[in-house]
Amino acid sequence: MIRRDAQRNRDALVEAAKEVLAERGLQAPLEAVAKRAGVAIGTLYRHFPERGDLIDAILDEKVSGWAELARQALEEPDAWEGLVRFLERTCELQARDRAFTELVCLAHRSDGSEVNRLIVRLVERAQRAGSLRADVGPTDLAFFMMANSRVAEAAPERWHRHFTLSLDALRAR
Repeated sequence: MIRRDAQRNRDALVEAAKEVLAERGLQAPLEAVAKRAGVAIGTLYRHFPERGDLIDAILDEKVSGWAELARQALEEPDAWEGLVRFLERTCELQARDRAFTELVCLAHRSDGSEVNRLIVRLVERAQRAGSLRADVGPTDLAFFMMANSRVAEAAPERWHRHFTLSLDALRAR
């Protein structure tokens, strides 16, 4: 059983990591995380001996939330609206969370992930409905999200316009 003060420090580190990595990305200095949490760097390393341990602690939640967005999109009665809602919510998250952006950019390389399986279903469903171009695949959507993340990084107030313009390229005529 973990001591209450140790649990409090661990929780503070996880919350600080969410904030710092959202602001600065997955390569943010761990010292910044410890400082934000109000603990010494040694305390961070006692709880998370490797950078990957800390990243895993926050990315699991992000991946679960992203998968939930895809499941909700699949429940949308209109296939195109479901796909658009998933893409829009993903891009909104990317606009305010650099760690999530990096996760999305890596995710297209992991075909076996739950999120990728859900994205395949979203694509196939929208194509069966005749609303998504037949030549668009999950990799195209990954590149769509990557491109939008760069726009959000360069001009956070303009990402939605780029998103809307890019959707036109995906829609079946």
